[in-house]
Amino acid sequence: MPKVSVYNQEGKETGTLELSSRCFGVEVKSELVHEVIVAHQANARTAHANTKTKGEVRGGGKKPWKQKGTGRARHGSSRSPLWIGGGITHGPRAEKNFSLKVNRKVKRKALCMILSDKVVNRRMIVLEKPNFKDTKTKEAATLFANLPLYRETLFVIPESNPMLLRMVKNIPTVKLVTVNTLNVFDAMRYPTILFEKDAVARFEKTYGTV
Repeated sequence: MPKVSVYNQEGKETGTLELSSRCFGVEVKSELVHEVIVAHQANARTAHANTKTKGEVRGGGKKPWKQKGTGRARHGSSRSPLWIGGGITHGPRAEKNFSLKVNRKVKRKALCMILSDKVVNRRMIVLEKPNFKDTKTKEAATLFANLPLYRETLFVIPESNPMLLRMVKNIPTVKLVTVNTLNVFDAMRYPTILFEKDAVARFEKTYGTV
């Protein structure tokens, strides 16, 4: 079974924790992880650029000139895509949908693969439940400074904690998430993942059936 180091609030290693092989001992398949990452980014994408078609441009209701006898090409509206100031043909539209569908089981599998890779490369550690005297950012910053973390860290807690969120939100190198909001993109992006000890048990309970 995979194991990970456990640290206390003072940054001292207190032992190791055995992890579930179903969640933290999964063989990594890069093509599956890539598929889920691409879908995650696509689903977060929104279309902003929007051009008007011939029917949406103002004006152009009157025929510019009569059909015959002028020697010029025939036109029915000055809002034609052929005219400057006319509608745009095949331009970007705001209603375009970029979303991609990925099965829930595949998403969970990809997340377990990334976490398994973090465990193998010693990029994941576990923290015993901290006990803060003050709800200040300085307290949280001291905690992270004591731990063997890389520059940027994803901190996973078992459930929402407004007090802890308030302490961490002003630390630019740390992002706080719960087990339920942990996603593949964040797990991949942050070089180090710090799990609160109770969060590990909750994660294994939620994802152990993958």
